[in-house]
Amino acid sequence: MTLIVEATHRLGAFTLDAGFTAEGGVTALFGRSGSGKTSLIRMIAGLSKPDRGRLVIDGDVLVATDDHVFVPKHRRRFGYVFQEARLFPHLSVRQNLNYGSWFASRHEPKSAKAGEFDRVVQLLGIDHLLDRRPSHLSGGEKQRVAIGRALLSSPRLLLMDEPLAALDEERKAEILPYLERLRDETETPIVYVSHSVQEVARLADRVVMMRDGKVAAIGTPAEVLSGASFLAGDRAGDRVSDRRDAGAVLSGVIETIDRAHRLITVRLSSSAIILPNAQGEQGQTVRLHIPERDVMVATQRPEGLSALNIIGGRVAALEPDGEGMVRVRIACGSDMILARITALSVERLALQIDRPVFAVIKTVALER
Repeated sequence: MTLIVEATHRLGAFTLDAGFTAEGGVTALFGRSGSGKTSLIRMIAGLSKPDRGRLVIDGDVLVATDDHVFVPKHRRRFGYVFQEARLFPHLSVRQNLNYGSWFASRHEPKSAKAGEFDRVVQLLGIDHLLDRRPSHLSGGEKQRVAIGRALLSSPRLLLMDEPLAALDEERKAEILPYLERLRDETETPIVYVSHSVQEVARLADRVVMMRDGKVAAIGTPAEVLSGASFLAGDRAGDRVSDRRDAGAVLSGVIETIDRAHRLITVRLSSSAIILPNAQGEQGQTVRLHIPERDVMVATQRPEGLSALNIIGGRVAALEPDGEGMVRVRIACGSDMILARITALSVERLALQIDRPVFAVIKTVALER
């Protein structure tokens, strides 16, 4: 699947001028509130029309304003999951799901697949909910049903507009594994809107970072969330907000599980990291997000600390921000860990390129 998006639109004092190309998988539109993420996904869905733009999926032109082409939303065969589940309250879960199948058969009779209902129900773990009404579901269960209804419409593209934003942390933790299964076990490409670093680091194959209506960076989660563009901004408020979550995104495999102490060890390319209270199975591939604000730098291996992760490496780069802080890139073999420390600390530690150091990581800052 190839998706080409170009959109220019003026909304009062705000101007959206953004575009990207996606090749299947999960593409995250990422940025702080007001950056233009939802405006862009609504134009992809056909819920609004750009002043100028182009939308092409697998060679099928859906929007071309120069040629006066605008395919209406009901003919695009896109599934849409909103922040709120928006289920029909008078219908059971089964009937809500069947609405998606009915919609697919009505607009694309050949799109329905045998056994698709059972497959989606099992994928999302909602088989025990089929006879319930929405009023008897938790927030996470409602969102899983909403995702199932969208999938059963046989979409060629699934659009998800901050589907976890209305949930508390417990419900988010409940639904994230299902979103991972959705990514890994279906062939449906996804455009996923979020301002959460944790969600993007965990789910996305590529990230389109937006700022002030424009695309500030495009790349893998590791490239975007640890890149210089993540810190760049036109306003001081942007920089402060971004820095709170900036850090390294690393991929690894669960190597061991210590059930007695509720710890797992994740083997990275050149090192290993221990996580508490993390779920997973041995051999499972996971991503870790390590905020740079939660990494300390030492020139000697510290002792007598509660930190579970002290990893040796070498200084790969020193990047002052002009505000008295320095980002330190620490190469731990082929794994890159980031730390943000004061310029005074850099001087006192006499840090320089290629100097051996230790990254002291606060375990609580690690994300599955």
